[in-house]
Amino acid sequence: MRSKGKFGVSAVHVDNSEDMRVLVAEDDPGLRELLQSGLSERGYQVDAVERGDDAIEQLKHYDYDVAVLDWRMPGKPGIDVVEWVRRNKRPTGIIMLTAKDTPPDRVQGLDTGADDYVVKPFNFDELLARIRALQRRPRGVEGPIIVKGQISLDPVKREVTVAGRELGLTTTEYNILELLMRRSPAVVDRKAIAEHGWRDETDPLGSNAIDVQLSRLRAKLPSAGVRIVTVRGAGYRLEEA
Repeated sequence: MRSKGKFGVSAVHVDNSEDMRVLVAEDDPGLRELLQSGLSERGYQVDAVERGDDAIEQLKHYDYDVAVLDWRMPGKPGIDVVEWVRRNKRPTGIIMLTAKDTPPDRVQGLDTGADDYVVKPFNFDELLARIRALQRRPRGVEGPIIVKGQISLDPVKREVTVAGRELGLTTTEYNILELLMRRSPAVVDRKAIAEHGWRDETDPLGSNAIDVQLSRLRAKLPSAGVRIVTVRGAGYRLEEA
């Protein structure tokens, strides 16, 4: 079925089950919501922000396969985000999504380090195809492996090993562990865990889902050289035992 919204985004609904993490940085709330929901429906794990400086903060903590960046955003423009990504040698594929469509604009975006350039209004299926193309493209820089105690977490392969043995984790358990390891030894609040562990962060906040997942995760780490500590009234942190 083909649809076209007020942003001129047309789409044919096609399933995509690939497990990729995508960052969307777009200051228009309607378009941001459309991109987040559309990509999530097709199997992508999506984080969405409205400011360029917030996009950089996300990129500091998480490895994204692809970032879809608006050029004009509050905080920092998308081109500054591209410069930060390339300066810090992040492995993220970057698609600029913008109304700036003159040849000099395209040249500046691509020369700064963007991998692709999509002009508004755009076809959603074309955007999906460009995201898939970036996924297939081999990248020269891989994200660093995170090590805490006996745990090694590879954010590119999304694999976790304990003393060299692969640890079987669900997607939610992996997401929570990655967040705790990246922030360690800082305390991570429940809202951050909900936002990172679930696609709809409102679901776990009103239930005991976070406590259940943390209990299961603790049970899988008895000899990992780390422990997940509850900080009453503040959240949780990962400590090396």
